[in-house]
Amino acid sequence: MDFNETIAIIGGGNIGMSIAQGLVNAGKYKPEQIIITRKKSDLPKDRREGGFVFQEDNADAVSKARIVVFSVVPHIYESILNGIKDAFTEKHTLITIVTGVEIAKFQEKIKKDICIARAMPNTAIKIRQSMTCIATNKPDSPQFAEVTDIFNMLGKTLLIDEELMLSATALGSCGIAYFLRAIRAASQGGIQIGFHAEEAQLIAAQTAKGAADLLLQLHSHPEDEIDKVTTPQGITIAGLNEMEHNGLSSALIKGIVKSYDKAANKDE
Repeated sequence: MDFNETIAIIGGGNIGMSIAQGLVNAGKYKPEQIIITRKKSDLPKDRREGGFVFQEDNADAVSKARIVVFSVVPHIYESILNGIKDAFTEKHTLITIVTGVEIAKFQEKIKKDICIARAMPNTAIKIRQSMTCIATNKPDSPQFAEVTDIFNMLGKTLLIDEELMLSATALGSCGIAYFLRAIRAASQGGIQIGFHAEEAQLIAAQTAKGAADLLLQLHSHPEDEIDKVTTPQGITIAGLNEMEHNGLSSALIKGIVKSYDKAANKDE
């Protein structure tokens, strides 16, 4: 296994596995170049399931891979980091996806002058459609350029100040659930007005995708696109106004702020 051509994912949960699968789908890595660690009870019976390399030893995985993705839940990150910190060398690049943990805390533990990128993707990374916000301690380094290239293969990226990372979590990472719930609600409305469930979901999902692509490809504002489909006394404006009377925009804004407050421990 070539150190320079191997990536280790410490914590093969939902987001860790989504990253692994996205990297393979992008053609960046072959499955056998990706080491995925899990605790012993969560390891698959076949340690080469899907062609990936699964193992329990985190420090060993770090020693074998130049790029390390640290993807564990916040309450165990410190114990895991303590077990691998000595395996890092100046040749490593670390990508952390741990919610609420600053880059400085990783620097204090590792004590090596390496590029550390703090990233917040969402689960659409599996199909290379993630929105990933990234902060780093070395924005002008070739190592960070490589990190950005990796996430650009898996969707869209935005370099942000680290202080905005919790905001990115609430809007981009949690946000995928908000939009899925909106699509689900639209599907249920479609069922009520006559469509079968699978038909309603197809129409709602593709319509949502088209709406997003209008903004992303044309760089237009949502209200500009809304104006194009709302006519005087028309059915679209009637529906929009009914939704607004029932708090659509307010509920979405409050949900995003609630998630942010929870992430920032303001919601005790």
